[in-house]
Amino acid sequence: MSNATRILVALVIGLILGIAGSSMAPTLAGQVADVADPVGNLWLNGLRMTIVPLVVSLLITGIAQTAEAARAGRVAGRALAWILTIMGLSAVVGAVLTPLLLHFFPMPAESANALRAALSATPAVGKVPPFADFLRAIVPTNPIAAAANDAILPLMIFTGVFAFALTRLPDEPRRLLTQFFSAIADAMIVVIHWVLRLAPIGVFGLAFVVGARSGAAAFGALLHYVVIVASVGLAIGLCAYPLARFGANIGFARFARAIAPVQALAISTQSSLACLPLMVEKSEDLGVSEGTAGVSLPMAVALMRATGPAMNLAVALYVANWFGVHLGPAQYAVGIVAAMLTSMGAVSLPGQVSFVTSIAPISLALGIPVEPLALLIAVETLPDIFRTLGNAMMDVAMTATVGRQTGTMTDLIRGEGAGSDSRTQSSTT
Repeated sequence: MSNATRILVALVIGLILGIAGSSMAPTLAGQVADVADPVGNLWLNGLRMTIVPLVVSLLITGIAQTAEAARAGRVAGRALAWILTIMGLSAVVGAVLTPLLLHFFPMPAESANALRAALSATPAVGKVPPFADFLRAIVPTNPIAAAANDAILPLMIFTGVFAFALTRLPDEPRRLLTQFFSAIADAMIVVIHWVLRLAPIGVFGLAFVVGARSGAAAFGALLHYVVIVASVGLAIGLCAYPLARFGANIGFARFARAIAPVQALAISTQSSLACLPLMVEKSEDLGVSEGTAGVSLPMAVALMRATGPAMNLAVALYVANWFGVHLGPAQYAVGIVAAMLTSMGAVSLPGQVSFVTSIAPISLALGIPVEPLALLIAVETLPDIFRTLGNAMMDVAMTATVGRQTGTMTDLIRGEGAGSDSRTQSSTT
């Protein structure tokens, strides 16, 4: 049994025992919940202690990798431009689509109230910073103090400036500093893996508390969460079809036929890296030259998770809606920037690790409680299917678009029409 499955099982068992205990022996269930609550929060604090060093080191190494990729030639430069564009648009879609979904399909009031009451002793809803204060604080006077106070966005601004300055250094000191921060990130990932091995215990404790205090409403709330966040990821994945059509001049039906095996593999493996060989093959079937596919697709897998900004921001906005945190346009802008930056830094991380390191900084920047993430990570296995599915689809569509724009599609090289079937492209004109 994988660790993700153990965490999900611990969530279900904890909720069931908490619900049963509150109905059959409420006094005893309350006493057990008083013990389980600090146990669950102790585990959550173990995750939180890695956020600042991991986010800083990943952002630095991510920018260094991006700068290195930009120097790799015309195809790589065009691919990088599309990666940045897609990541930015993904965050915007998440900021727009999530509130719409929550407006038309709100969390049941009973579930929201019960869960807020269940966690009322744990999360502290931060103050949403006004726009004027945000402008004054966006450039930190003391980055160390910003890190100590969980002022994530100012810390990320400083880190980004530092990382871009690092790219201007000579090769030897640049590589030395990049390797240093890469080693810090690797060490933090090891720590997170250790903490995640204890996740079934922590999630069980938190789930028992929620079940004992909120009852069966918790199941409905978690199901609603999965549907909303997965819907955002599905919407990003579906954008691959118009991107292929208008960016690469590939018909919807032709793209759908080519991408179907990739979709099946993405659902079964939940790994974009595992899909890479098949994505290369299907991109070539769509007319992308071998050289372009060999450059663009590995870059996409290494630097881009198209669904990441949208779905990560969706999680943070869902928790904000859950706890009644009202966000204005300035805060949405902050969330969009934070979602894009953290997603680019977390592209090479396993799903459960990136869930914490990508979403917690967004929540902290917006004053949204991070404690509910300890429960939501337990059901991340289900939305993660749509994350991988959407990522794989967008990777192929982006690669085909790069091939079309750089003139390296095989049908362009051979002078054939873009709508022709790949099986006929071996003929000469």
